[in-house]
Amino acid sequence: MAKINDKRRPDKLLFVLILILVFWGIFTTGTVSFPLAMEKFGTPWKYLLQQLSRLLIGLVLGYVLYKTPLDKIKKYSPHFFLASLFLIFLVLAPKIGISAKGASRWLNFGFFTLQPSEILKLSFILYLSAWLSNRSKRKKLGRRYGLLLPFIVILAVLFSGLYLQKDLTTLILIVLTGLAVYFFGPMDWWHMAVVAVLCAVLFSVFIATEPYRMERLKTYLNPQAEPQGSGYQPQQSAVAIGSGKIFGINNGLGLGMSRQKFGFLPESQTDSIFAIIAEETGFVGCLILLSLFLLFCWKSFSMANKFQYDFRGFAAFGISFWITFQALLNIAGVSGIMPLMGVPLPFFSFGGSHLIAELMACGILLNISKQV
Repeated sequence: MAKINDKRRPDKLLFVLILILVFWGIFTTGTVSFPLAMEKFGTPWKYLLQQLSRLLIGLVLGYVLYKTPLDKIKKYSPHFFLASLFLIFLVLAPKIGISAKGASRWLNFGFFTLQPSEILKLSFILYLSAWLSNRSKRKKLGRRYGLLLPFIVILAVLFSGLYLQKDLTTLILIVLTGLAVYFFGPMDWWHMAVVAVLCAVLFSVFIATEPYRMERLKTYLNPQAEPQGSGYQPQQSAVAIGSGKIFGINNGLGLGMSRQKFGFLPESQTDSIFAIIAEETGFVGCLILLSLFLLFCWKSFSMANKFQYDFRGFAAFGISFWITFQALLNIAGVSGIMPLMGVPLPFFSFGGSHLIAELMACGILLNISKQV
């Protein structure tokens, strides 16, 4: 196990990368959302002010986790995970659960709403990291069957909660992140085959019970088939991305000068915000954004490798995989490389729950970086 070198300052490069992503994201949310805010509320600042309030909450919670000793975070991670699971099932309760577009994924606490699945992403990583590191300390990672079965049970519980929410995308993201953390330890690769078969069966059930998911796949394969229906959003995303060209300044475009955000591109301030970034900053801006996420991933992975089989290593690896993989899923879906997944772009998409969870995760990453 790596020895703890208690530094007082976090890794500077990681800190700068997080700052750039967060404040670029807030700026983009503000400029993209103002037409819709003006239309709905008569003021261009409504969504920006909401996002700033959530940013403040996320920064406070992130700072608390940055200052909290990691052994305490590890100790209370099971409680955090159980609380998140409780909230996942609570969304099905009448009055407090909010349904939108045929899915129940939000909780209404009166003065704010919460999407528990976003918090679950972080709590699952922390719980899994604590569990695996404890097994490693007791030298029980070699008892393969005793480790795989509990892991499958945990995934089954997650599946049941997210199945009831009809949230296939979050399930895929959480399962793949969980597998990444699980195989960060010295596991046998046949475990991957067992879990892959089980996941394929479960995901098939997900798709078979909701016909619109098959429709989304058909749209991905042929978006021109229904240009005014299911293919409208992918085609408008393509228009936005193509309009940015190299630098995003052609034909009067540039930062804050998007045309597609004026009601042409659905979900422009949430799931499709990458298309607006591409329209305003062009290929160069997209390349810079992608490079920032990849640098974030590389720096976090490098840090995780220094704490292999330790809570710090598992947690750093899981957090960096989650945030980077979610960013790649969003970018690939909006770009038409993959079907639209409906996941937010980390730090950029409008929405408080995912931003708060990401800032909490970054607080833990910076906490870990003090000990490298």
